[in-house]
Amino acid sequence: MTDTSGKNRMLLSGNEAVALAARDAGVALASAYPGTPSTEILESLATLGGPAQWAPNEKVAYEVALGAAFGGARALACMKHVGVNVAADPLFTSMYTGVSGALVLVSADDPGMASSQNEQDNRRYAPAAGIPMIEPADSQEAYDFLFTAFEMSERWKLPVMLRMTTRVCHSQTVVTPRAKGLDPLPTHFEHDIRGRVMIPGFARPAHRRLRAKLAEIYTWGETMPLHRRFDGSKKLGIITAGVCYVHAREAAPDASFLKLGMTYPLPYNMIKEFAKSVERCVVIEENDPYLVDACRAIGVACEGKAEMYRFDEMNVDRVRRILAHDESPEPVRPPGKPPQLCVGCPHRSALSVLKKLDCIIMGDIGCYTLGVLPPVDAMDSCVCMGASIGNGLGLRHVLPPDEARRVVSVIGDSTFVHGGITGLVEMAYNPPPTGHVVLILDNGTTAMTGLQDHPGTGVKLNKKQTHKLSFEDLARSIGITNVHVFTGVDPAGFEALVKQSLASEELTLIIARRPCLLSVKKQKAQPKAAAEKTNA
Repeated sequence: MTDTSGKNRMLLSGNEAVALAARDAGVALASAYPGTPSTEILESLATLGGPAQWAPNEKVAYEVALGAAFGGARALACMKHVGVNVAADPLFTSMYTGVSGALVLVSADDPGMASSQNEQDNRRYAPAAGIPMIEPADSQEAYDFLFTAFEMSERWKLPVMLRMTTRVCHSQTVVTPRAKGLDPLPTHFEHDIRGRVMIPGFARPAHRRLRAKLAEIYTWGETMPLHRRFDGSKKLGIITAGVCYVHAREAAPDASFLKLGMTYPLPYNMIKEFAKSVERCVVIEENDPYLVDACRAIGVACEGKAEMYRFDEMNVDRVRRILAHDESPEPVRPPGKPPQLCVGCPHRSALSVLKKLDCIIMGDIGCYTLGVLPPVDAMDSCVCMGASIGNGLGLRHVLPPDEARRVVSVIGDSTFVHGGITGLVEMAYNPPPTGHVVLILDNGTTAMTGLQDHPGTGVKLNKKQTHKLSFEDLARSIGITNVHVFTGVDPAGFEALVKQSLASEELTLIIARRPCLLSVKKQKAQPKAAAEKTNA
């Protein structure tokens, strides 16, 4: 029950609201890999004293949370939209296995690509995987909907997706928490071989069970309180969900609204009834025409948006333009300051050396990706976490020898742990004729998303010491014997090492290990902040 006294009102971002709800809902384990716009969920939960931990990547995070849910616990897995790509393998099959406790997957989409390499719309994952999906519009709903997601998961024994977007994740709105949370679920493992071991003979009936449960959820969803209808002018009715509701309500306050809280399975009867009640029905949504396609598929006559509005975030002005059928060029945004590597960043000198040597630089996801911009101008690719090694190996295999010898794969320390280790295994297993050079820019942190720790730092999310992964020992165990650790600040010495490695035609790993300047500042500030808190 939500506290209606008003005494406990809090101003929270959507991420902070999810973290608070996770604690109040009695979550036994929360796992994630940091990535904007979802990072602060686990950080905030850890600050609240909740059971939060970083995983090496999103696939592992989801698998850990799923294992906890197999044991009867409430579990949470959080990731940005592209992280769901990494977790998709266990996600799809987990819809067949189901859970004994409860599992919620938070997918934080990034319309407009504020800090991402693509603008994919993860609503498509819901029907593809068969995972029920609910979408909050603000921080209060982010708090409340997480409880609903757990309740749905416990009732139907299925994972549930809480789909958020950058604007909901990072915007602050007022939240009134529940007066009383949920008690943790009792944990215990029950053997269920036919339900958990997805060999074809067991998976076929499991698929049928999933579809039967989704049919039940569809029927339940037609009357669920997550959906809200506002009857205004009959001349205009707007179907929307998530933060788009906030923009549309401001743009057309007199219109009738059907605000969808659960966007898979959709409440088709409710949608049909609403559309019949208005003269003009318009669907307002960001990115893909997910809702408008679904409405038209059931025969609802509705308007969508022009193709030009498929890109970037929605806002009030864009909604007004859509309602007015205005397809004239949008106002050009004033140019902002482009992102760049920090002054004094150790990545600058390393990338400058590669550029000086005319290397073909296969890049990766991390702050060093900014080396593609002036004044460094040193990066030839950036696809996804860990792709630099595979991309580089592919080039080495097909390019003429003189050109192949110039190929270098550049990857950061956190990214290497996330998706680069298997690339290194591939390098040893299928070595190109000219060898290959992998450069790990090890600054001792996950810098791009806010200086989080990872297995290569030996520090957990709660700042406790743990086993520290040694990249050099790992490489040698794989079969790469030519391993160099460069910790100096001498560009000439680093250049000589790179030249030697390129010329050797051996499989070579270079670890350029220098701490991130911002991370050093953060580490120095932590004891001081702790002391000030103690003395307060």
